[in-house]
Amino acid sequence: MAKKIAAVLIVIIGLLALYNNISWFIRYLYPLKYQDYIVKYSKEYRMDPYMVAAVIKVESGFSPNVVSSKGAVGLMQIMPETARWAAEKMNMKDFKIETLVMPETNIKIGTWYLSKLLEEFNGDITLALAAYNGGRGNVREWLKSGQIKGSKEDNIPFAETKDFVSKVKKAYKWYRKLYKL
Repeated sequence: MAKKIAAVLIVIIGLLALYNNISWFIRYLYPLKYQDYIVKYSKEYRMDPYMVAAVIKVESGFSPNVVSSKGAVGLMQIMPETARWAAEKMNMKDFKIETLVMPETNIKIGTWYLSKLLEEFNGDITLALAAYNGGRGNVREWLKSGQIKGSKEDNIPFAETKDFVSKVKKAYKWYRKLYKL
């Protein structure tokens, strides 16, 4: 009986502590690493730093050495071909794919690329995020064929891409609430 009472008290104390420190707990779930690079390149490429942080959270959980089963690399999970193309367009001298695991390089290229997708899709964040994950050619084709209309993620034909867009938008809301960038 005493063990049950002690266990209940511990749970109650834990819940009270969690309630009083909910912001800390949510910040634990939505960390913000590499803030200096996120802010720097968001300003440079006219991006919302909260959106960049949300993409990093969903893509890699802020783990710079992640390589996906499809070959996407680093914090923002950039495909090597996309990175080569972007680095050329950005006039990055001596770019090497190996540098995509470096947080600054990855955030710089990923933020630039996301900004270009936003331009291409007239500022529509849903379409830009869908293109970031599912490919810009696919999004253009979905628009052309009428498979996707407007900025509703419900219309995205790829389940993985629909899930990605939804998760990024959720993370974006939390980053805006939790941090001052």
